[in-house]
Amino acid sequence: MKTFFKTAAAAAILAMGTATTVSADGHGWQPDGPINLLIAFAAGGGADTQARLIADQVQEATGWEIIPEQVTGAGGINAVRALQDMPADGTAIAMVVTESLGYNAAANPDAGVTPESVTPLTTTAGFQMAVVAPASSGWTSFEDMMAAAQGGQDIRFGVMSPKLADLAYLLGEANGAEFNIISVRGGRAVMDGVVAGDMDVGFMAGIQGAGVAAGDLVNLASALSSPLAQTPDAPTLSDLGVEFNADGYFAFVGPAGMPDDARAALTDALIAASNDGAAADMIGRAFSGTVNISGADLDALLANDFEAAGQLLEATQ
Repeated sequence: MKTFFKTAAAAAILAMGTATTVSADGHGWQPDGPINLLIAFAAGGGADTQARLIADQVQEATGWEIIPEQVTGAGGINAVRALQDMPADGTAIAMVVTESLGYNAAANPDAGVTPESVTPLTTTAGFQMAVVAPASSGWTSFEDMMAAAQGGQDIRFGVMSPKLADLAYLLGEANGAEFNIISVRGGRAVMDGVVAGDMDVGFMAGIQGAGVAAGDLVNLASALSSPLAQTPDAPTLSDLGVEFNADGYFAFVGPAGMPDDARAALTDALIAASNDGAAADMIGRAFSGTVNISGADLDALLANDFEAAGQLLEATQ
């Protein structure tokens, strides 16, 4: 599992360094009508904005009509299930997160969702997931927080998904603390809770960037398999004794069984759009840059993420 995560991180770095503008024209494929885009995120947030900007740029570059709609709930499972009922001819795609097909699918087996439920197209960005505290806490390192916990302070730890709750539990267990884990909906709610003083620390996935830069927030640890771009000296979860991490990506997928020519054309068009114009600018500001993983690499990433999710669930029983 650790080998896979290091491989995925290396692939992401390579993708960021070599992303190029491509077009779908060379494949000769055209959609047979409008393309329905299912967005597994609430309207108006960063993920929704990213999906819509990419859709706009694909339309402009190719002339394809793309119709976005929100299909939220169950950590992306609802969007994947809706996609399963749509034609696999390239006229239906969805934006989810890899966690939807990893931890969320593994934790909800009755939903009937696995990585084989979709045709993976491409990722667009990763998460700069970190353990974040307010600067007002006086903590400048993870060790400072643990000293407070060992001194008797009740550490209220905000999370926005069941996977992150499991990681918070394991992080406390590995370091001799029992955190008071508070589950809320979305990274914005975690940040608001930390800033308001309702939480002492929380997982945030890049939304903390401006606050860290301004000195109002502190990245105490990276929740990734690799260092954070903004604060590379912060320890990773592996450094802190946790053999799992919160690596994840926004990803476009189609229904299972999509023809190769449709998959290739859609993938190329989405990669080109995510590396150009307003979409690339927004991804750079909100998510530290475009990360495109596609083809066999993305197939392997999703399969391994699903397997690792099962191991994480077993570790927290």
